Amino acid sequence: MEALVCTKLGDPTLPLTDQSSPVVFTSSHSIPSLTSSTSVRVRVAATSINYANYLQILGKYQEKPPLPFVPGSDYSGVVDAVGDSVNLFKIGDRVCSFASLGSFAGFIVADQKDLFLVPDGCDLVAAGAMPVAFGTSHVALVHRAHLKAGQVLLVLGAAGGVGVSAIQIGKVCGAVVIAVARGTEKLQFLKSMGVDHIVDSGKESIIDSVKSFLKTRKLRGVDVLYDPVGGKLTKESMKVLNWGAQILVIGFASGEVPVIPANIALVKNWTVHGLYWGSHKIHQPHVLNDSLNELLQWLSKGLISVNISHSYPLSKANLAFAALKDRKVLGKVMLVTGASPKSKL
Repeated sequence: MEALVCTKLGDPTLPLTDQSSPVVFTSSHSIPSLTSSTSVRVRVAATSINYANYLQILGKYQEKPPLPFVPGSDYSGVVDAVGDSVNLFKIGDRVCSFASLGSFAGFIVADQKDLFLVPDGCDLVAAGAMPVAFGTSHVALVHRAHLKAGQVLLVLGAAGGVGVSAIQIGKVCGAVVIAVARGTEKLQFLKSMGVDHIVDSGKESIIDSVKSFLKTRKLRGVDVLYDPVGGKLTKESMKVLNWGAQILVIGFASGEVPVIPANIALVKNWTVHGLYWGSHKIHQPHVLNDSLNELLQWLSKGLISVNISHSYPLSKANLAFAALKDRKVLGKVMLVTGASPKSKL
């Protein structure tokens, strides 16, 4: 089968034919066998590239698997084989899920309890793009921050995969959504999503722009900060937070881990949530299950949608990583198997 194998740590945007590339594309990787009576083998249709995958190949992610390994986390596909005790799925079912490793391949094996049936009417590629990005935002906003209608949500890095998902979930919850991004194309894209206010961080101050908007709406401040960026933007955003605000620490795309002053958090009664989505699988798996099941229902009802910005075959995965690294992605970038991909790069 086809697979993308990480043989050493390094920059995955290098051409796969370059000897310096840390990843190798092969069409002769072994097809995985069923590992238990409740395991299911899925023929992968689409798998998502997340920033965490990029960091993992660079060797900068918190989890460092031994080499060599097949990267990849969330995916969708069709059930290809089932164990003798599988009673939740049958061959031919459309499913999606996530894994710690292994989805950048033609097939992947998972236990039946870790798979989710894709509802009728849902696009399979969209379902493969959803678990990590939308799952992260849903757990953060719904399960941790308990976002309520009328509250003000400020989303940093709003045009990226988790940012777009946070905006949509915020709107479903009835929040007033402020989006921060930079670049004309990204700003136009965010306008099309119906956000309440957009800040161009490349041209204007977050503080001045947000305060002006809040004043026009007669709002006191930001209730929930969704932060996958870190660095300077976090520092500026803290100046517009309301008393009792909640800060969701999602990641550090800027490369700089922000400092959140404990004395100000005390005076302002802020709550800081660290949100490492994947660790819920170990500590609170029921939260992930409830979250993804609700998201799939939202997707089937049209309450949320997944914007696929770029799609590539496994053999051109370096271009997918480059789109992510160069911040050209509006929503999600996908690796698609068994079909001619489309690309907007």
